Amino acid sequence: MIKQRTEIRFSSVLIYSLLLNAGSAFLWPLVTVYMHNYLHKSLTLAGVTLFLMSMFMVLGNYVGGLLFDRWSPYKTAIISVLMSTIGIVTLIFAHDWPVFGIMLMFVGFGDGACLTLLNSYSATIKSRSTRTVFNILYMGTNLGVVIGTLLVGFLLAKGVTVVFTVAAVFYLILLFITIVDFNVKFERTAGEKKNTGHVKGKLNSLVLLICFVVLTLYMAYALWESVLSVHMTSLGISFEKYSLLWTLNGLMIVTLQPIANRVGSHFKLSSQTYVGVALFGLSFLALSFAKEYSAFVIVMITTTLGEIIGFPGIPAWIDTLSTPEQRGTYQGMFNVFVSAGRAIGPVYGGLLLQHSTYQVLFTSSAALIMIFLVLLMIKNRRNTKQLSH
Repeated sequence: MIKQRTEIRFSSVLIYSLLLNAGSAFLWPLVTVYMHNYLHKSLTLAGVTLFLMSMFMVLGNYVGGLLFDRWSPYKTAIISVLMSTIGIVTLIFAHDWPVFGIMLMFVGFGDGACLTLLNSYSATIKSRSTRTVFNILYMGTNLGVVIGTLLVGFLLAKGVTVVFTVAAVFYLILLFITIVDFNVKFERTAGEKKNTGHVKGKLNSLVLLICFVVLTLYMAYALWESVLSVHMTSLGISFEKYSLLWTLNGLMIVTLQPIANRVGSHFKLSSQTYVGVALFGLSFLALSFAKEYSAFVIVMITTTLGEIIGFPGIPAWIDTLSTPEQRGTYQGMFNVFVSAGRAIGPVYGGLLLQHSTYQVLFTSSAALIMIFLVLLMIKNRRNTKQLSH
């Protein structure tokens, strides 16, 4: 019998985040290459497969949050990891079409639920501030992505079976951690307040507006991962130099995130979010004028600084606006909009580029971010004034 804990260990959610994101990072860069070069399927079918995987992840985000609030978080966590693990283990032995595509849907749903549950469990930690927890968690997430992406590039040369076997090991360790450490007894009492001055459970529209900002952020972020490589190579910049920008991104996050965490603790979560989102949005405006590699380096530095300042505090801010009974649902909403942004971004980019230019694409992305940021600032200011009276 697994002993029930009063609080999940911070080290457990950090390792969980690293393993989950490393395991997920094995699949995302693999799908298009494997389907096109090994299964000899069209790029269109590969794109549809990735989109469906994203949609199943969105569904997992939502269901995971709902079950965290209304059922057993522990059983939900085990079932979610099991779904992803079964999908990956099946792919070791059967990775032809259409089994490959079907198992990706299983993994997408399981990973989506796991991401929401990770945020929901992390928000319950009382031994550290919520801001600190989510900042460190964000660093663990990026480390996991870097590890997974590097490993899949090296392992694919040894065969796709080796890739899935190593990924399965990650998920099996994840399952073990879930069984041992995620049996936590939660206090679900209403009417809680935090030092933000916001009455919890009253500001659903504010949370929704924060989520729409998140949607625009990840739509724009997806452009870096999809159309930017094509844009840069069309300007005569090598793909290797494009890849180096992501190395720069990862190094900056790992080295600067702890500093941003310390400095950010002196400011409100809302203020920190405003600065980071504004910087991120303005970087896309600058991207529309970039032609030389040095300009892309400067834009990536600006983009990453905005990400470091603004992104980690968003789930922490959402947590201050939720009651314990709503924690899973609200973190689920956050992850739904993250996954939706990642899914919509490449489609939005592709459609716009068919009828317009890269400059229009980047400028429109910046405009969307800034419009929703201004709406969020107005809404938050109104709510703060209402609560002060």
